[in-house]
Amino acid sequence: MKLLRYGAKGAEKPGILGSDGSVRDLSGVIDDISGDTLGDTVLEKLRATDADSLPVVDGDPRIGPCVGNVGKFICIGLNYADHAAESGMELPAEPVIFFKATSAIIGPNDTVEIPRRSVKTDWEVELGVVIGKEAKYVSEAEAVDHIAGYCVVNDLSERDFQLHRSGQWVKGKSADTFGPIGPWLVTRDEVPDPQNLPMYLEVNGHRYQDGSTKTMHFGVATVIAHLSQFMSLQPGDVISTGTPPGVGMGQEPQTYLKPGDKMELGIEGLGVQRQDVIAG
Repeated sequence: MKLLRYGAKGAEKPGILGSDGSVRDLSGVIDDISGDTLGDTVLEKLRATDADSLPVVDGDPRIGPCVGNVGKFICIGLNYADHAAESGMELPAEPVIFFKATSAIIGPNDTVEIPRRSVKTDWEVELGVVIGKEAKYVSEAEAVDHIAGYCVVNDLSERDFQLHRSGQWVKGKSADTFGPIGPWLVTRDEVPDPQNLPMYLEVNGHRYQDGSTKTMHFGVATVIAHLSQFMSLQPGDVISTGTPPGVGMGQEPQTYLKPGDKMELGIEGLGVQRQDVIAG
């Protein structure tokens, strides 16, 4: 299933993609797509629902973040061998963990704002993993059972804030609009191998990132198992699993986002995001 949320910011309704590509209204079946509705029991109920029999959402509604009320937005750094190489950094011995503020989350096609005093706002296409049931001290073999589905994430970053303003990376990762997620939450049954997904990102029509989850240093199951040793993962938590090479910081000369730029990014089977960039 391809689940989504549509409507005005803060008033999104649950939806599902019909077989004809239309958005179908799920609000008569569930209240929202969030932690309470991401367990296997509810997902099985949704699979048993004939999506094409649900009301069509007319017009061209705004698509919101594919998960509501996210509790934790967890990110994994330096998790692609080829990205670590372009960054001039060694691959870590275990996953590098940092957080983005949940207030950074926006819809997949919402406008991205460059924060005040920014000089190095960068892009990162990433595979997002959405937790469906609590994961606490789980093994790699058990990890997949705790996944509700997958989505596209743009882990926007202000590199000067991130690397030169002291403290943790969170400063450069958490500006408002720095966390587009969606368009869809694609349930795990539709993604048999999350370690073989082509992904890309373009700015103004130029393809900067053209990679695959095949080059992940730590795979999805490893990341979930590792995280669960340090904190419980709760339904609705989002894990952004790292980016392939091609970020602005890795260009020669370095290239960063500016007002008026347009981004497009996608992951095979998980949909496409498109964002306009403005000054914040």
